[in-house]
Amino acid sequence: MASEEASLRALESLMTEFFHDCTTNERKREIEELLNNFAQQIGAWRFCLYFLSSTRNDYVMMYSLTVFENLINKMWLGVPSQDKMEIRSCLPKLLLAHHKTLPYFIRNKLCKVIVDIGRQDWPMFYHDFFTNILQLIQSPVTTPLGLIMLKTTSEELACPREDLSVARKEELRKLLLDQVQTVLGLLTGILETVWDKHSVTAATPPPSPTSGESGDLLSNLLQSPSSAKLLNQPIPILDAESEYICSLALECLAHLFSWIPLSASITPSLLTTIFHFARFGCDIRARKMASVNGSSQNCVLGQERGRLGVLAMSCINELMSKNCVPMEFEEYLLRMFQQTFYLLQKITKDNNAHTVKSRLEELDERSEVVQELRLLLMRSQEQERRSVELRGAWKQKGGNGMKGCLTCSYIEKFTDFLRLFVSVHLRRIESYSQFPVVEFLTLLFKYTFHQPTHEGYFSCLDIWTLFLDYLTSKIKSRLGDKEAVLNRYEDALVLLLSEVLNRIQFRYNQAQLEELDDETLDDDQTEWQRYLRQSLEVVARVMELLPTHAFSTLFPVLQDNLEVYLGLQQFIVTSGSGHRLNITAENDCRRLHCSLRDLSSLLQAVGRLAEYFIGDVFAARFSDALTVVERLVKVTLYGSQIKLYNIETAVPSVLKPDLIDVHAQSLAALQAYSHWLAQYCSEAHRQNTQQFVTLISTTMDAVTPLISTKVQDKLLLSACHLLVSLATTVRPVFLVSIPAVQKVFNRITDASAQRLVDKAQVLVCRALSNILLLPWPNLPENEQQWPVRSINHASLISALSRDYRNLKPNAVTPQRKMPVDDTKVIIHQTLSVLEDIVENISGESTKSRQICYQSLQESVQVSLALFPAFIHQSDVTDEMLSFFLTLFRGLRVQMGVPFTEQIIQTFLNMFTREQLAESILHEGSTGCRVVEKFLKILQVVVQEPGQVFKPFLPSIISLCMEQVYPIIAERPSPDVKAELFELLFRTLHHNWRYFFKSTVLASVQRGIAEEQMENEPQFSAIMQAFGQSFLQPDIHLFKQNLFYLETLNTKQKLYHKKIFRTTMLFQFVNVLLQVLVHKSHDLLQEEIGIAIYNMASVDFDGFFAAFLPEFLTSCDGVDANQKNVLGRNFKMDRDLPSFTQNVHRLVNDLRYYRLCNDSLPPGTVKL
Repeated sequence: MASEEASLRALESLMTEFFHDCTTNERKREIEELLNNFAQQIGAWRFCLYFLSSTRNDYVMMYSLTVFENLINKMWLGVPSQDKMEIRSCLPKLLLAHHKTLPYFIRNKLCKVIVDIGRQDWPMFYHDFFTNILQLIQSPVTTPLGLIMLKTTSEELACPREDLSVARKEELRKLLLDQVQTVLGLLTGILETVWDKHSVTAATPPPSPTSGESGDLLSNLLQSPSSAKLLNQPIPILDAESEYICSLALECLAHLFSWIPLSASITPSLLTTIFHFARFGCDIRARKMASVNGSSQNCVLGQERGRLGVLAMSCINELMSKNCVPMEFEEYLLRMFQQTFYLLQKITKDNNAHTVKSRLEELDERSEVVQELRLLLMRSQEQERRSVELRGAWKQKGGNGMKGCLTCSYIEKFTDFLRLFVSVHLRRIESYSQFPVVEFLTLLFKYTFHQPTHEGYFSCLDIWTLFLDYLTSKIKSRLGDKEAVLNRYEDALVLLLSEVLNRIQFRYNQAQLEELDDETLDDDQTEWQRYLRQSLEVVARVMELLPTHAFSTLFPVLQDNLEVYLGLQQFIVTSGSGHRLNITAENDCRRLHCSLRDLSSLLQAVGRLAEYFIGDVFAARFSDALTVVERLVKVTLYGSQIKLYNIETAVPSVLKPDLIDVHAQSLAALQAYSHWLAQYCSEAHRQNTQQFVTLISTTMDAVTPLISTKVQDKLLLSACHLLVSLATTVRPVFLVSIPAVQKVFNRITDASAQRLVDKAQVLVCRALSNILLLPWPNLPENEQQWPVRSINHASLISALSRDYRNLKPNAVTPQRKMPVDDTKVIIHQTLSVLEDIVENISGESTKSRQICYQSLQESVQVSLALFPAFIHQSDVTDEMLSFFLTLFRGLRVQMGVPFTEQIIQTFLNMFTREQLAESILHEGSTGCRVVEKFLKILQVVVQEPGQVFKPFLPSIISLCMEQVYPIIAERPSPDVKAELFELLFRTLHHNWRYFFKSTVLASVQRGIAEEQMENEPQFSAIMQAFGQSFLQPDIHLFKQNLFYLETLNTKQKLYHKKIFRTTMLFQFVNVLLQVLVHKSHDLLQEEIGIAIYNMASVDFDGFFAAFLPEFLTSCDGVDANQKNVLGRNFKMDRDLPSFTQNVHRLVNDLRYYRLCNDSLPPGTVKL
């Protein structure tokens, strides 16, 4: 015992030293090594047992428990049975003796260690494991301890980690399921007992606003008067111990509900009890009473009561999240919904003492206060290190139970419930006559628009979106009932629309909207943009269901704000430096700011609704749409004519951005109606209406002044996008002849004009090119005026590429020297424009592409001539290859075979192995991008049907396998690999006959004669490269290449080919199985299992008779007996689900056996 005592003192000293601030990292490593070596000794657990019973040092206790944990989870198989018995006996005794005095994190760790023993030994060697837990729960003195043990057991045994065999996992789950009814009965009893005991002592007050809150809806929601009466009982005031026991019981239930199936074990009395406790979350009186009673302890109790409500809602949500509901459980569900909506009514009930919003704010803050109190307590009791250890222990425990409940408020839980109800269960509950859906929507409406936080409001909008999607799909599937369904919900939808529109307007909601951040980007949008987008999605969905109502609600609001904006002209005065807005009073400026912000939002709303005026409803809704478009055209012209974007204001930092934004949004809203204008264009073509011509001409008058370097980028780009839509989507015949469009042509082709910013220049050039290239709708080919348009397009491209074409060296006039940077600028500016023009014409008619290539031909030849000169400057090469890639994708037919061959040959000659190595290894990401673009061009080449480019196949495959692949094969970086393997896949997929000659006779006699194999070495090298890629850590490349192999098998029967079947098949299966065993690509388990099945199914007999025994023989770390068990457990099933299940069982059990064998002491004899 002296040695144990001495060891304890030494360990305490080491632990104190380890956690001391002055201890160096080197000394800490020494101590850590010493402790690890001690833990590995046979019999170290005996010392740890002594340490646990004899020390009060938290660090020592935690270390000792970690030694036990390691022994049980990794070395248990090699522990002598007598020692196991002693450990199984001593640890529970230790827990029973000290559980009230141990720090809670030590107690929880000790519980987990005991549960780990049960996970290994129950019921064979530890038959009273679960019985002991039930006895602990039933004894009032140890109920909390029993509940902690129960929850830990649920977490560790229901979904155990991979350190158990599949058979053992299945056995544990079955054993637990056998106990579920008993456990749920016990938990129900505990909760009911506490409730009943304290309900008796709670004085029932006389009828008053606090006791009679049933309201009008309760009789609808709860059919039985007794249920309403039960839920209206006063909430009891619980003492601290009862609070604690109830919270543990609810945590247990939440975790149990996460994995047990819905069944009769979940009784009505249990559900009713859970709902009783859910009331704690929405009852503010109980909290107030606790505070009024004076002591800080009572205040904490009030907060704990709120936590009970959160835990109860977590239980309810676990049940709600199950989509598969047995028929017999549907009645329970209905009852749950009725009871939950009673709570919803209680939360949203407005009375003089509390508005709905203030009630929600109080409910929302409650658990935050609890969290703060708990953190303060933790910090005062333990050092920071201990709390870190505790968090680590929680993370290790796993299970989705209640880990996050302290950080989730009651309102968040309730919102989760509503989301689950609408997304999962509404379709099955709506048909019940007892369930009043419209009344539910009334409550949801109140709940939504009284949310205390923006996040809460966003979550509620998501729920409404789910509901509107459900309604839309229901109507589409039952068109005959459309009117009846809409009539039922019309009032609710109109109310929703009005309120959402009010919420996005500063006029009604300034205080809240001013809080939203409109500067910081998160997922490419600011908080304000997210708020507006989600609101407009709800508006759009209501518009889809009730177009007339939605339009008549939105348009008058837009009109009001437009009047303010259009009236600004009268306040514009001329000053020395230009024009000034003569509105200076602070209040007027604030009101104008709000009106402009609202106008901007409403313009976005009107634009979002554009899709509901086209297609089949074009004629029916023509009048409304025309009204909108005419207003938008008027507004854009007004803004451009009086140049509000350049006007001086009293508050330039606020009003100027507002005015620019309104102008930009009016252009964007008009652009949204381009598809409507296109449909109007085809109608106008038949009727020859002047109205349409006026709309387009006026729009161009609004756009043209904005295409200038003097206009802010936001406004300039909006104008450019609108111009592109008019040229590409609407395509009116007369567009090119409008004077305003001619002005744009002249500006862009004028060499002396200042160039626009890159993005705007590209957009304007795209628009002008499309005006000349795209066929006019509803006109025959002979009226398209191609000759004139072709000449004009050639002139346009000639002007745009003037400086670029001058870069080409000429035999007659030698190239004038120009600084390299200037040359690069010209190349960048020209190629960005030309590439965009080609990309946007690539899907159009042959005639359009022909004209485009004729105009570009000289620039393309210049590019090819310049390419070798810039091969060592990867930034220029990158842009040139982007241009050529776009040409190959869009205009390769127009370029013709000889010139295309010349380009390919030039590239193949330039990209030598040395050049490739320089690009990939020494030029960083730009160099890799260059090689990737080159490989993408080759992808286009190998996909070309016919025989034209087939002569290049040997060179392309040689380049891939002999030049690129050796450079990138061993590099950990994923650069270039994805493109290379895609090129190899395309080569195989589109040129299968290059490798497998298929004759008519062979296809007639399929299965008798094998296809003739050619170019076998190249095929084998490609397959070997694919196999090697599965051994690398890059999961994206692995997934891509597995997909490619599976595609080749689906389309070309790759796995059935003789060369693959006889020399590669089982090598691939072996590699994929090893990947599963090593867990290196766990996210792809399912895909790998299916691929193994598809490969094995080619030769199941060979797989079961030869491959599987051979694979098991080659497995190290398992003995012969274990290999036999693994082989026997792999059933000879030949259907996909059973086979993949067997594969995952094999992998799991192989890992388990290796873990067991690694844990055995050296020299162990295995029989």
